[in-house]
Amino acid sequence: MAAVERVTSSSDARLDEYRALRDVTLRKSLEAEHGLFIAEGEKVIRRATAAGYPVRSMLMSPRWLESLADVVDALEAPVYVADEALVESVSGFHVHRGALASMERRTLPSVERVLDGGRRVLVLEDVNDHTNVGAIFRNAAAFGMDAVLLSPRCADPLYRRSIKVAMGAVFAVPWTRLDDWAAAPGLLRDVGLQVLALTPASDAVDLASVVLGDRVALLLGSEGHGLSRTWMDEADERVVIPMSGDVDSLNVAATSALACYLVVR
Repeated sequence: MAAVERVTSSSDARLDEYRALRDVTLRKSLEAEHGLFIAEGEKVIRRATAAGYPVRSMLMSPRWLESLADVVDALEAPVYVADEALVESVSGFHVHRGALASMERRTLPSVERVLDGGRRVLVLEDVNDHTNVGAIFRNAAAFGMDAVLLSPRCADPLYRRSIKVAMGAVFAVPWTRLDDWAAAPGLLRDVGLQVLALTPASDAVDLASVVLGDRVALLLGSEGHGLSRTWMDEADERVVIPMSGDVDSLNVAATSALACYLVVR
């Protein structure tokens, strides 16, 4: 059973892992150094623990102890309880979903393991906005995609904001990073994936009209730059979701929702 410990000072070293949660640069450094991520809110914490991520500690105001009693009782890690004002001063914002948990990261699985048996896969190139990455994972889970692959420069799916936007879907969809990005197109072809590059390019065909194979990889690039020339050239087909009027594209997260629906329906 967890040890419930009262904290009364914002400078208490036990809370160091929860400091300045909105400072992206600081959090990247701290979380990478200690191999942790922060889960925010009861639902996200429950989904993370159910997925098998170990809890390092928890931080919450007293009123959340009761609703999270079953989670707390199952822990061996410390649970820090503090007034809401103190939690806000440490974290840098009002934690209106009640609780935070510092959790252990796990070693990312191999690409082969993530793709094993997967028929519908999302591939993200340099999508570096945490909110977009979180929304894309939520869409992937909602429409039944089997896996997500990320380029080295994609935003971290386990950053607090990504997890929050995804509502914990990052714990439900298998994912990993492709470290050798230059070799990635060949790898996808070698495992039998039909590679479709989403682009507003003039030679792209309507995604809804494409004859889909047994295994499909949907490629999405960053907003503004889109997919790199390598991926555009290496794809089996360039595809588009047709737009009306003067609009040539959607937000990448919105695009992912429509594209996922079309390839799994």
